[in-house]
Amino acid sequence: MTRLWHSRPVVFGALLLAFALVAAACGDSTDDTTSAPQATTAAPTTAAPDTTAAATTAAPTTTEAPGKPYGGEAIVADDQEPPTLNPFVPGGDNFIVSIIGQSYHAGVQEIDGFTLTLIPELVTELPTVANGGVTVNADDTMTVRYTLRDDAQWSDGTPITGDDLQFTLDTILDPDLPVDKTTYEDIVDTQVGDKTFEYTLSAPTALYELIFGTLIPKHAVEGSDFTTDWNDTMWPSAGPFVFDQWQKGEFVKVVRNDNYWKSDEETGQQLPYLDSVIFRFIPETESIINAFRAREIDIIQPPPATETIETLQALEPEGAVVEVLSGPVWEHLNFQFGPARLERNPDSVNDNLNYRKAIAHAIDKQLIVDEILAGQVEPLDSFVEAFSPTLSLGAWKQYDYNPDTAKSFVDAAKADTGKDSIKTVFSTTSNNDARVKLSELFVDMMTAAGIEYENQLEDSQIFFGETLDNGRWDLGEWAWVGSPGFSGLISIFDVWDPEAPPPDGSNYYRWGTEDSSIIDANTARFAEIRDALNSSVDQDVLVPLINEAENILADNVVLVPLYARLVTAAVWGDEIAGFKHNPTQASHTWNMEQWYRVDG
Repeated sequence: MTRLWHSRPVVFGALLLAFALVAAACGDSTDDTTSAPQATTAAPTTAAPDTTAAATTAAPTTTEAPGKPYGGEAIVADDQEPPTLNPFVPGGDNFIVSIIGQSYHAGVQEIDGFTLTLIPELVTELPTVANGGVTVNADDTMTVRYTLRDDAQWSDGTPITGDDLQFTLDTILDPDLPVDKTTYEDIVDTQVGDKTFEYTLSAPTALYELIFGTLIPKHAVEGSDFTTDWNDTMWPSAGPFVFDQWQKGEFVKVVRNDNYWKSDEETGQQLPYLDSVIFRFIPETESIINAFRAREIDIIQPPPATETIETLQALEPEGAVVEVLSGPVWEHLNFQFGPARLERNPDSVNDNLNYRKAIAHAIDKQLIVDEILAGQVEPLDSFVEAFSPTLSLGAWKQYDYNPDTAKSFVDAAKADTGKDSIKTVFSTTSNNDARVKLSELFVDMMTAAGIEYENQLEDSQIFFGETLDNGRWDLGEWAWVGSPGFSGLISIFDVWDPEAPPPDGSNYYRWGTEDSSIIDANTARFAEIRDALNSSVDQDVLVPLINEAENILADNVVLVPLYARLVTAAVWGDEIAGFKHNPTQASHTWNMEQWYRVDG
């Protein structure tokens, strides 16, 4: 049996999603977070551009009628500054590195902001079994083939070739470099062509989808000190802009890549439209909002507090465009099935299906999103929606909010267990405002269902430490992170794999594990499905297995998906056009080559 990797819940502020993030338990933007380290390198001597004036003063330099106008500048604000510009070294997985990196990095794939699916970037098409780009060989190895776009080139005019892919691989696999080598280290052979690259993995895995997300130019980087030379500047660009300057503590500026290979499919114009983009660093959310309100900033993606959203939406009559989307971080209610739950609640009956169904019907998800998210998103009917919405069966729709139905299941649970009353002890993080509010909402819901209820919340360090490690909770709640493509969706099933308890695995729930109170045909079948998912890359095989696994988890109420956290972005639509928010790790800068000024 092949494991993709062990995933441990972690706590962080930004969504530090690298090429294949499986899942992560998260705090919110004000609690349970870590901040990006501040850069200490001396600031460059070049003068800072004037970013305090309203963005409306940036006029386009030229206009190509009847197409979209060229020229001008856009200003983007963020509350963090990158610790490095190099996405491969420590600190390079910080989300702000990706946000800025969208201006000059490119790779095999991109995440489309409209469909939230993987699309080709530097290659002609994404390889699959169906199109012949992926082959599972007779010896159980797997070969993947890329064909690079003929017009793909670096900003200095050098064509992007198979040598760049090979150099990227060699750099990542250099044992002396502190680079994440996951999946790349399973490559056993490569074939390099001018505009082609082929590699063979030691075993089939869907994780191939998200590797080579950023290419490194061999002609510019070879012979340099990779860990130090590219922290404060950047190699030639494969994206729409090129790095210009970094004024530490203030901003990063990028300017138009005149050799960018991409054209606007709608107008045929060469991209990008803007002369430059400035990323300003403003640590406080309130200051970001104030700068946006004053039109000193064109585009923001602030922490998605409901108060912030309402403040921004109040600016819509003045020309602001606010997009509030369901993000990849999804919250869920869950049960502990291991013996340590009895330390938290000696009367726990989590192994009783009627009780778990009672919980599912007792939860008023609509009230939860109304109270915690101001009704900005719909409740989740399946966690699959956070990964691949088109694959979701909505398997939890069967559990509507119905206190009377919940009571009937409580009565059935009493009959099953011989107990006069059913008690639940709920635990989550005490320093997360949304989760504290959730615990308060549960009081009336559980009471209405006839369930004796108690809150026992803990500091996040304790909850995400010894509590999760040892399974010392009864009814719990936290979040995981979804990512587009089959790879992330397949990987999330590891967290319920009966063959993968902690500390070597991620089944913190201990559903079906050796010490579980539930070991049955469902847990055995789920383990088989998990292994089958990780031994195939054929979508015709994977989709039915994903559907079956979703139904098993829903029918057995192993968890109850609640809602996806909000991701918010705002733009002054009367100044900048072409903006489309992307709630994934591709970020709100994913299509910045399409931005153009309309106020010149």
